Amino acid sequence: MESLFLLIPLSLILVGVLAWILRWSVKNGQFDDLEGPGQAILMDDDAPQLGSSSKPTQKH
Repeated sequence: MESLFLLIPLSLILVGVLAWILRWSVKNGQFDDLEGPGQAILMDDDAPQLGSSSKPTQKH
């Protein structure tokens, strides 16, 4: 029974900290674009850039 006097306040503090972290992350835009980073990996451009100083050598 005595352990409940310690565990209940600790759990309430933990819930409060987690709620504050969630509120902070939503306020700072952490959940604005959930699909963009995943699609950026798929849309990676493997073509060489024009005007690049290093040109690949071709052997025939």
